[in-house]
Amino acid sequence: MVGGIALDTVLAVIGITVPILAFVWEFVLVGRKRLGYRVQMDTPVTGEIESVFPGVLPQLRPEGDGAAPDLQDLSVVLVRIENNGITDIDSSDYASPDTDNVGLHLHFAHRRIIGMAVTELSDDAMGDSLKPGTGIGSREDVQHRVGIIDLPKVPMDRGDHYKILAILQRTAGAGEYPAPVMRAKLKGGRVSETRSRVGVSPRLLGLIVFLVAVIAVQFVMGLGDNKPDNDAADCISGKLTLVGSTAFEPAMRNAADAYAKHCSKAQFDFEFDSSDRGLSRVDEEGKNNPGLLAISDGPKGVGYPNLVPRSLVMSLFAMIVNPAVGVHDLSTQQIRDIYAGRVQNWQQVGGADLPVRVVNRVLGSGTREGFRKHVLGDDQPPTPAATSCRTVAVTNPPSPAFCEVPVTADMLKTIADLPGSIGYSEYFDAAQASGVKAVTIDGHSPARDQVLDHTYPFWSVEYAYSNGEVPADSLAAAFLRFLTGGTGKDVLRSQGNTPCGELPNPTTCSPDK
Repeated sequence: MVGGIALDTVLAVIGITVPILAFVWEFVLVGRKRLGYRVQMDTPVTGEIESVFPGVLPQLRPEGDGAAPDLQDLSVVLVRIENNGITDIDSSDYASPDTDNVGLHLHFAHRRIIGMAVTELSDDAMGDSLKPGTGIGSREDVQHRVGIIDLPKVPMDRGDHYKILAILQRTAGAGEYPAPVMRAKLKGGRVSETRSRVGVSPRLLGLIVFLVAVIAVQFVMGLGDNKPDNDAADCISGKLTLVGSTAFEPAMRNAADAYAKHCSKAQFDFEFDSSDRGLSRVDEEGKNNPGLLAISDGPKGVGYPNLVPRSLVMSLFAMIVNPAVGVHDLSTQQIRDIYAGRVQNWQQVGGADLPVRVVNRVLGSGTREGFRKHVLGDDQPPTPAATSCRTVAVTNPPSPAFCEVPVTADMLKTIADLPGSIGYSEYFDAAQASGVKAVTIDGHSPARDQVLDHTYPFWSVEYAYSNGEVPADSLAAAFLRFLTGGTGKDVLRSQGNTPCGELPNPTTCSPDK
């Protein structure tokens, strides 16, 4: 209570009064007379700019015949001058001597004016005030290296505007040009730079922050009158351990984090080491244990009759190489030849003179199985015997070799560190990694549309597996609903995956596909 009045009532009165006072101050007191200028373009001259102003730029050149002189480091600036107050502006409102026709000075630091023109008038009547002899012109402050455009005392009705297009040449400095600045004053008003309407002014931002603070205080006060419930309706308490695919681990961690933000009662553990090991663990430990889910790159295969699949997303994979190999595209047949040991040097497929080092995932990897199924094919001969990738890295002189890595992170690091290496990875992970390059296959990039039209071959479906059906009131069931129908689906999509329910033919995600 404040003086016998409830605090929430006081806050409500403040929340109403402050915006009203801010409006009166901004638009009635200090904003009645207001002249604004907005820099709508400030860019180096290019062929594109020439095409946008085909008739104007020749007029700005100093040559009478419109021919372009040999000028360097030119820029084009378009400035909008507008009456954005609530009253009209007369020529007598400009705060300069009555004997001076000039009311505004537009300064361009480190540039001189090559030419200028008025390009747009909201009211043709303003044209009489912008003719030669009215004060409009350009000059240069050589000592301070500033080009100046002088503008007359143009009478402007409320909402009127005109634009000045100028071509300038740099006289000092390098890099980005200093922003143009308007030097002027209005009697009983102000001249200020205006911003694009998509932005937020500091005053407006401050007002928003104030109102948000008032609402927040009211909300906190209201908590004492209501039973606290910070979690969503589908929030289930408990602990869920996720195991399986290392390729899909980052996406699942992000989805679990998103779920935990709206459900603080949920706890997640992550023990990703491979699709096959994850399936085996759920098969052995998951009976009557709804707190364990396996994530697999592709269907479970034989040997797991008790595991129940839930299709999540179509995931894209890519062939990756060490950038030094010098190839940007490989045909499916070339990839098969490389993994069969028939290609010993990258020169054989148009690359650099480097021995080919083939990096594979270990047996049991869902990514390796997807690679075999979709790229290598069933008639591919056995891969040559593999050795340790560390041994391959220190072998001198370098020679063609085959090695294996257990998880996705090791694959990305090995490809980045090992000259002449080639491997494969989930595409989103590869795109975020440094030191690796994704190559196209048969000229096609990893993209959903190119998978659906059967031009890009390397993809897989990510599944979640439980041992039997999970109880509807379990955290596992709630999390699966979150992944396939809630915010979790958006998280998975943001990492380059396509939710199965959004495919033109959702049966593409069936385990037998």
